[in-house]
Amino acid sequence: MLVKVFGSAVHGVEAMTITVEVDTVPGSGYFIVGLPDNAVKESVDRILSAYKNNGFKSPRFKMVVNMAPADIRKAGSAYDLPIAIGMLAATEQIKAHLLADYVIMGELQLDGALRPVKGCLPIAIQARKEGFKGMIIPAQNAREAAMVNNLEVYGVHHLSEVIDLLEGRSLIQPTQVDTRAEFASAQEQLGLDFDEVKGQENIKRALEIAAAGGHNAILIGPPGAGKTMLAKRLPTILPPISLQEALETTKIHSVAGKLADHASLIAHRPFRSPHHTISDAGLIGGGGFPQPGEISLAHNGILFLDELPEFKRTVLEVMRQPMEERKVTISRAKVSLDYPASFMLLASMNPCPCGHYNHPEKECTCSPQVVQKYLNRISGPLLDRIDLHVEVTPVAFHELSEKSNAEPSAAIRERVIRARNIQTERYAANEGIYCNAMMNSKMLQEYCQLDMVGSKLLKVAMQRLNLSARAYDRILKVSRTIADLAASKDIKGEHIAEAIQYRSLDREGWAG
Repeated sequence: MLVKVFGSAVHGVEAMTITVEVDTVPGSGYFIVGLPDNAVKESVDRILSAYKNNGFKSPRFKMVVNMAPADIRKAGSAYDLPIAIGMLAATEQIKAHLLADYVIMGELQLDGALRPVKGCLPIAIQARKEGFKGMIIPAQNAREAAMVNNLEVYGVHHLSEVIDLLEGRSLIQPTQVDTRAEFASAQEQLGLDFDEVKGQENIKRALEIAAAGGHNAILIGPPGAGKTMLAKRLPTILPPISLQEALETTKIHSVAGKLADHASLIAHRPFRSPHHTISDAGLIGGGGFPQPGEISLAHNGILFLDELPEFKRTVLEVMRQPMEERKVTISRAKVSLDYPASFMLLASMNPCPCGHYNHPEKECTCSPQVVQKYLNRISGPLLDRIDLHVEVTPVAFHELSEKSNAEPSAAIRERVIRARNIQTERYAANEGIYCNAMMNSKMLQEYCQLDMVGSKLLKVAMQRLNLSARAYDRILKVSRTIADLAASKDIKGEHIAEAIQYRSLDREGWAG
């Protein structure tokens, strides 16, 4: 008897429906075709043990399992459940009349219990798009898939529950999630706050500009000056993540298997802080069967690279193209996948190996050549792509001992949101452009007109600092953001002057 069960395969951050065809033919043995990987081929052993431990008969016929389309690679253990159900239906041990209504996925344990799988959110989105009535998946993934409306999602714990559900004996109810209400509630929960940071007003100003325009930034200062503390509070002044952005971000985390059990939509902009020993593939994605990397997990949020010079040079250089294109393409011999990677890069570093170069009180023990060699670990092309170079100085004792609170994140965030609203209105006709950092060359000419004072300032800066054309564009983008924060329609001389001062590492002789 030929039976069809529907599963799904995730490629990139999108899913496609897979038809698991199971047929019985004369002979003996079990054959899985359709480009299965080793995990799929091993599913037969798990399935037969689950049958034995739950009172089902192992098929005595030759079983052929075809996973169509046959030219798409099938990977992972999530196909255990659809194959197991298909084999039971093909041998007429269960009824098969409801199989066409559901997408079924899950990994089987030897006792028939189900383990969670990756990528249930994009699978649910595709299932609704193709008109399926619902999904049958492990209970741990039910809330994740139930974020998709108009789709019945049944979370089950055991193979026997799946069979009861398909034969109409189950009392399990579909998982219900009020996505919008939970999303709105979770957005209000913010832990850290800028009012906990004493002093550092100039650094807070720079981070406010970065948040308002979506700009990349690097903090340079001695150990203990507060670089990491400031960086961790940057998400608290970013505009709230929208529902559409949250869905995009959650899909990536779902595909990577980073969502917790019973998770809901990611309600805050992600803040990813990988260790400096990370590999190229760990940062941009990849592997034998490609998975999203840290830059994709930071999509719509922040990628924080602490102690930037300690990262391997090759790891940093692979970020250059994704930073410009806001996506990363992983190419392999048989597959090419695109992952979104629209993130703000925030980095921090010491000014020298000992950390005390330019320190107001402590003496640096490094020679100028050692300092320059340390800074040269970061390439010029990468620095060009960082809009704001911010020097962080130690906080004085009298500022640390003050009992009055600094300006809270909520107040800074209001100004950032007002500036972002100006940008949203400005770029309403430009699809995919949401903030000043995303402007292309044509838009720079249209929206970044300078007066005579600004033009002269920028000309002098270009000549004295020997800036590149990319640095010129970055200064214009930052000055546009500063003008937006001041609610100024035009870019004025003081806006250009402030933007130029954030190019510290472009200054000749900065490191002696």
